[in-house]
Amino acid sequence: MLSRLMSGSSRSLEREYSCTVRLLDDSEYTCTIQRDAKGQYLFDLLCHHLNLLEKDYFGIRFVDPDKQRHWLEFTKSVVKQLRSQPPFTMCFRVKFYPADPAALKEEITRYLVFLQIKRDLYHGRLLCKTSDAALLAAYILQAEIGDYDSGKHPEGYSSKFQFFPKHSEKLERKIAEIHKTELSGQTPATSELNFLRKAQTLETYGVDPHPCKDVSGNAAFLAFTPFGFVVLQGNKRVHFIKWNEVTKLKFEGKTFYLYVSQKEEKKIILTYFAPTPEACKHLWKCGIENQAFYKLEKSSQVRTVSSSNLFFKGSRFRYSGRVAKEVMESSAKIKREPPEIHRAGMVPSRSCPSITHGPRLSSVPRTRRRAVHISIMEGLESLRDSAHSTPVRSSSHGDTFLPHVRSSRTESNERVAVIADEAYSPADSVLPTPVAEHSLELMLLSRQINGATCSIEEEKESEASTPTATEVEALGGELRALCQGHGGPEEEQVNKFVLSVLRLLLVTMGLLFVLLLLLIILTESDLDIAFFRDIRQTPEFEQFHYQYFCPLRRWFACKIRSVVSLLIDT
Repeated sequence: MLSRLMSGSSRSLEREYSCTVRLLDDSEYTCTIQRDAKGQYLFDLLCHHLNLLEKDYFGIRFVDPDKQRHWLEFTKSVVKQLRSQPPFTMCFRVKFYPADPAALKEEITRYLVFLQIKRDLYHGRLLCKTSDAALLAAYILQAEIGDYDSGKHPEGYSSKFQFFPKHSEKLERKIAEIHKTELSGQTPATSELNFLRKAQTLETYGVDPHPCKDVSGNAAFLAFTPFGFVVLQGNKRVHFIKWNEVTKLKFEGKTFYLYVSQKEEKKIILTYFAPTPEACKHLWKCGIENQAFYKLEKSSQVRTVSSSNLFFKGSRFRYSGRVAKEVMESSAKIKREPPEIHRAGMVPSRSCPSITHGPRLSSVPRTRRRAVHISIMEGLESLRDSAHSTPVRSSSHGDTFLPHVRSSRTESNERVAVIADEAYSPADSVLPTPVAEHSLELMLLSRQINGATCSIEEEKESEASTPTATEVEALGGELRALCQGHGGPEEEQVNKFVLSVLRLLLVTMGLLFVLLLLLIILTESDLDIAFFRDIRQTPEFEQFHYQYFCPLRRWFACKIRSVVSLLIDT
């Protein structure tokens, strides 16, 4: 009896798993879920913890054992999706950026979106000119520390905050100047709202980059925004396609296709190559979800999408949430006391506690960061304002998915300094998702090779195992070999043609085999089915049966008998 109870309790413990979710302010939420718990259950736990009602804009991101990022599907089991050993680690992030973040109903939602965009700015995904960068950073500073106070804020106080991957002393002075003179009196909520309004106007607002290569072999980044599909090469937006112009999204292996129907019935097919089939499938699923969320009027219009065709058995996927219009209508009906938001180091804006967080990302002083060389760049090129410019071949993009970052520091150069690197490099600082230590070393090494900075989270995680110069050189060769493993577009086209021919042959042989089986059933079986009986009674079938099939059958029977007799005689 006691043994049965102990075995039952051990089985129940085995069915429970510990999950840790990293929130947008870098704090962590830990909970326990059952083996068969769906993603929706975990997401609802998180939203309850955050006191969040406008939750459709957010999602949970994780990395599988093959280091591929995914969004957690709410209709499927958490354990089956992660395919890794517990305890599980995931990240809570903005999945669908609001088209107008200032129109969000509740301050708690705006605050979380503010934290996400602040991360995008820090990790190099939100590019802008120096003037815009200084204003955005000043809004963050006002929200962080409030009004300027000469007694509390000595000269150079803005340098204690890291707003961007790299910035110059000149930019720091500009940030402090705006904070001192233009933002006095703004509450944290007002500063965050102004920050969102400014960020919304930038070209790379809402960009979550997917590294790919175009048909010419040039590196590119594909992204889905609230307004459409975006392709970025270098620091230029080379394609922008509105959602109502996108007719179909499809993938086969590593190849991603975007079907576009523009004015005057002009149809275009854009083709890109992802690093792996898994990355291409993730890109396709993100596109399906974003198109459904932003384009459709209601969730009842959502349909299951398939990437298959006559010769290719692809994947099927269906977006399971509400669409943007429904979310806005639902938000307008929210009627409750605004929940309190505890901002680190600031006076709470409401009187009812609901969410308490630790230190915010930008509050970490530079002296506490790992000693990694971060060059202060003063002369950097801006993101050019070009919606449909011609893609430019860049030698730095030719051989690898990790673009090189070039920087220059010239004190005498009086050109306007901007925050965007010459090479648009969002892959240098993707969202800090949990990966293995070896993968972290490769990521950090690639950034050192390319001259890019490391994010704070990755520096802290890899602090204990910094590679030596010899290891760096060895790992560098390994990393370059891994990056160059992707075949060229011509090889991809040849492989696709061979696979298509093989599929055509297999389908033809299958059809012939099915027709042969049907013919044998019609002529040799005694099945008295109305369908077969009607076919047998037609004059054409009777003529075929007596003039062709019966002689052919006798000929085969004769040959088989002769072969059998020959075998018996020998």
